[in-house]
Amino acid sequence: MQYSRAAVPERKIRVLIAKPGLDGHDRGAKIIARALRDAGMEVIYTGLRQTPEMIASAAAQEDVDVIGLSILSGAHNTICPELMKLLHAKGMDDVSVVIGGIIPEADVANLKAAGIAGIFPPGTSTQEIVEFVRSRARARESGTPEKIK
Repeated sequence: MQYSRAAVPERKIRVLIAKPGLDGHDRGAKIIARALRDAGMEVIYTGLRQTPEMIASAAAQEDVDVIGLSILSGAHNTICPELMKLLHAKGMDDVSVVIGGIIPEADVANLKAAGIAGIFPPGTSTQEIVEFVRSRARARESGTPEKIK
């Protein structure tokens, strides 16, 4: 028996949203999680005070396409490279990592060099983030995402 593509439901994009470090302000993370959910994605919110190890483990367990970090504490230069190393060690080179929050322009190049796919400062529209996540998930599905360094 053959099934048409129309009969097979499309897999939802899976996104893990995390608040790493000691920062306890998660309003922005929850707004982004809701926008992604409203756009038809499956969102897993890990909550506050996550370590890079906890985030990488949850991402592996949940088989996510994209990881979104909300960082307001200034710890992005430590947390992001560590998370990227852990993802690489787990063979998750095709999972895109995006961050939002207070990220000084001077840090952007180093974060991109570490493998961060997208950086979204305060004021970025939720629609821009939704479209970016969709494009990264489509690239992963087609087998053409940029590899984690």
